[in-house]
Amino acid sequence: MPQKTARDKEETMKFDQLLEQLQYDEGMVREIYLDHLGYPTFGVGHLIKEDDPEHGKPVGTKVTYARVQECFRQDVDIAIKECSILYREDYFEDYPGEVQEILVNMMFNMGRPRLSGFKKMKAALEKGDWKEAAKEGRDSKWYKQVTKRAERLMSRLEKVS
Repeated sequence: MPQKTARDKEETMKFDQLLEQLQYDEGMVREIYLDHLGYPTFGVGHLIKEDDPEHGKPVGTKVTYARVQECFRQDVDIAIKECSILYREDYFEDYPGEVQEILVNMMFNMGRPRLSGFKKMKAALEKGDWKEAAKEGRDSKWYKQVTKRAERLMSRLEKVS
C-alpha cells in the first residue's frame, strides 16, 4: 500500500454524498415490492428480513419515509462494515474517501460474496493502483449487468490520484 499524503488523510468518505449516490443508483420506493428475484423489498433496495415489522405484509403496503431512511442507513452501515472485512480494515480505512465510496456502492449493490470474487481488482486496490482496479472492475459480469452505474463508478476510480 502506498504511503498516504497529508491531503489523502484529510480526504474521508462523505457519508451524505454516498447516501445520495446510492439513492440515485438504487431508486427509492416507499412501499413493499418484489425485487428482480421475487424477494419482498422496499425503500432503497432494503430486502425485508424476518425481524422487520414489514415481514409478511403484502406487496403494495406503504412504508414511511422515516422507516425507509432508517433501513437505508442501517444497510449502508452494513456495507461499510463488509468493506472493512473484505478489504481488511487497515487497508480500507486508508483508501482515499472517493475509493471508499465507490467500494461501498459496489458492496451495497452486490454484497460481499459477489464482490469478493473481484480478486484482481482487490490486488490492484491493495497496491493503490486505481487505474488497474478500474480496468478489472470493467472486466466483470457485474459491469455487463449494470453498465451505466458500473462505468460511472469505474470512471471515478481511475481518476483518483
